[in-house]
Amino acid sequence: MLKTTALKEEHQKMGAKMVEFAGWLMPIQYEGVGPEHKNTRENIGVFDVSHMGEILVSGPRALETLQWTTTNDVSKLLKGQAQYSLFPNAKGGIVDDLIVYCLEPANSYLLCVNASNTNKDFKFLLDNNRGAKLENQSDQWAQVALQGPKALQLANELLGEDFAILPSFNFKEVKFKGNTCFVARTGYTGEDGVEIFIPWKLSIDFWQKTFEMGTKLGAKPVGLAARDTLRVEMKYPLYGQEIDDDTNPYEAGLGWVVKPQAKDFLGKDKMLLGKEAGLKRKLIGFKLLERGVPRGGYALFSFDNREIGKVTSGTMSPSLGEGIGVGYVDINYAKEGTEILLDIRGKKFKARVVKTPFVTKN
Repeated sequence: MLKTTALKEEHQKMGAKMVEFAGWLMPIQYEGVGPEHKNTRENIGVFDVSHMGEILVSGPRALETLQWTTTNDVSKLLKGQAQYSLFPNAKGGIVDDLIVYCLEPANSYLLCVNASNTNKDFKFLLDNNRGAKLENQSDQWAQVALQGPKALQLANELLGEDFAILPSFNFKEVKFKGNTCFVARTGYTGEDGVEIFIPWKLSIDFWQKTFEMGTKLGAKPVGLAARDTLRVEMKYPLYGQEIDDDTNPYEAGLGWVVKPQAKDFLGKDKMLLGKEAGLKRKLIGFKLLERGVPRGGYALFSFDNREIGKVTSGTMSPSLGEGIGVGYVDINYAKEGTEILLDIRGKKFKARVVKTPFVTKN
């Protein structure tokens, strides 16, 4: 049976088309992918991301546990700071990507993990625990993301705080109807904005208030389809597409969240060995030079008709009006400016490796 967020009926009232995603019934679109994408880039997109998982890691061994089970250096976090990171496996691959929120240095951290991996991630932490208290709090928290040029203005009006002074990847504890919420200067669109952790029971009230106050600012709901086109334009990875258990973080361009000099962690030697032996492939972004739409799974070729990789994510960019894609290619074809071929149902289309992100952040 599919799980639902507390906002299911709100989505249906707003005309959402609902689909299955990672075991959840979620809105795929409301008005349409293009308008929702454009409104996020120009005004405010409002996202229900309550399907994401939340795991609390606490106690005197919390830091030790997270240092062993994540690739980034958690010891650097102060209270109110957040950090993008990875769960590594023993063979140097990626169990999941996540954000670590520091509630109390060394003692209390809230982890936000992918909806499709919540149970897998919790088991991973249990199996590799160094003595921390672990709680899967996913059924306690809802999440609403406000993204776009006017998102902070709406957040300020909703919660009576000035979030513009909050640095990126920082968060603040606030009250909504007397209950603790966390407002984080994070997001998955490339736009400015916040992700708000709200007690599950208050999410309907918060959602309704968001549109009562936000409609005048251009706030509109956004489904999973436009969330995907927004993140592809930024070349943000999606677990199961750009990264998985067999992906070395360095070939995925995620070496910046791996801190082998700062600490030891699970699978470190295998991960570094994969890098030092010479990466065989690299995750790149490309633009089609002809009219067409890349899709995940499509093959990429060299001009001498040798298959050199595969697309992991692709779309017709609503911002650019061009076909763009992300994929892995043989390392010799990863240099910016290299021309390659994309196979779309047996026909080859010219493409070029380009610098990413595809669009400039607002």
